[in-house]
Amino acid sequence: MPQEGLRIDLLGTSFTIKTDKDPEYLKKLLDRYKRVIEDTQRGTGLSDPIKVSILAGIVLCDEIEKNRSETNLFDKAETERIATNLIARLNEAIKD
Repeated sequence: MPQEGLRIDLLGTSFTIKTDKDPEYLKKLLDRYKRVIEDTQRGTGLSDPIKVSILAGIVLCDEIEKNRSETNLFDKAETERIATNLIARLNEAIKD
């Protein structure tokens, strides 16, 4: 896949990265990060680009961890449901 250029304009700095990743996907990620930066600036009143970017990174890490926890809870619950169902089916088969 040919390398594409992605222009990044954030917090007073601009640069272009070259990547072979899907440009639409990267734009979606960049748009999400921009929204988190804007929310962070609004919520904290900070304007220092380094502080804002650090806090925005922490917010995104928090979202990732919460999603992992929710996924793990679902996986555990689903595993328990499947195991219980299998045990019940085995008990029925043994009775016959």
